Amino acid sequence: MPYSQVKVYSDGSHYIGIPYEPNPRTKDRRPHREEVIEVKEQSDEAAASETDTIAMAQNPDDVHEKSVPTAVRQMTRKELFDELYMQTFDMKMRERKSYIVKQMLPYFKDGASCRAFVEDNFARKHRNMICRRTRLWRKINHQRFNFFVTFTYADDKMTEEGFVKKLLNTLRHFSDRKGWLYIGAWERGGETNRLHFHGLFYIPEGTMSGEMEILRDFDTRKRRMQTVQQNTFFAKKFGRNEFRPIHVSEMPQAVKYLVKYIEKSGGKLIYSRGLYQYFVTDIMDEDIVCPYGLEDRKILLFDSFGCWIEGEYIGQVSPEVIAMLPKVT
Repeated sequence: MPYSQVKVYSDGSHYIGIPYEPNPRTKDRRPHREEVIEVKEQSDEAAASETDTIAMAQNPDDVHEKSVPTAVRQMTRKELFDELYMQTFDMKMRERKSYIVKQMLPYFKDGASCRAFVEDNFARKHRNMICRRTRLWRKINHQRFNFFVTFTYADDKMTEEGFVKKLLNTLRHFSDRKGWLYIGAWERGGETNRLHFHGLFYIPEGTMSGEMEILRDFDTRKRRMQTVQQNTFFAKKFGRNEFRPIHVSEMPQAVKYLVKYIEKSGGKLIYSRGLYQYFVTDIMDEDIVCPYGLEDRKILLFDSFGCWIEGEYIGQVSPEVIAMLPKVT
């Protein structure tokens, strides 16, 4: 029997369909309200006082009681975990878990419940990262990106906040008016802590503002001369940038870079409008190769399957036909 409203994505080689299944629990879902706790933390003055106290402890005669001011914040345990998770990114896994458990222990009735909470939230972070990678690949496989672009913050032009706001605003305008598509992430340089934006871009021919110029300078990190292609429009407006043409064979390495940045920063990927995970179509039985995936919940489609909308044949799958179909982001 035909399948209606199938969500179709590409895994890079084949089209995979996810048949529509209504979720009977959707209407019954109620938002879960987490308990708010009071988290006490030392102020900067208190932290300095603690350092002095540790140094003075070597001479007991110099030790004296001193009131230590504390700040109290209201937040959920999940929010506290997320903060600690970010703070401990560079730690090894075992040390990281031990540290977070120690910091969160005062907000649980016993150690067992605290450790269980931390383990559950590490699993949550892992699931979220897998979902981000999957969503990233599905969006990428529907597009043909042609540049890997880096924008570097220049402190002589504006503040960091202004750089983030104005750059994203400019990219949104280019997306709406010129058809640019992009997926990017923010990252800070390891040695300089300077803010960068890295992204995969699809820039239609003839839509580039400014001119491309070749720069040759010394890369202090790699300790060698380098040649980069820079755009004059973005250089004048924001500072240093690099537009590196990218081939489809280089896409896995580029995606690896983006995943590394979001794992490193804990941030989210930034997507332009027009990027989608799925297109939606009805599927006929003759276009199905076989059931696919966990518990055969998906269907593997022939490369030349037909696309239908409410009984109307749109055409054989192609970029032009996909453009006419509904999309799911």
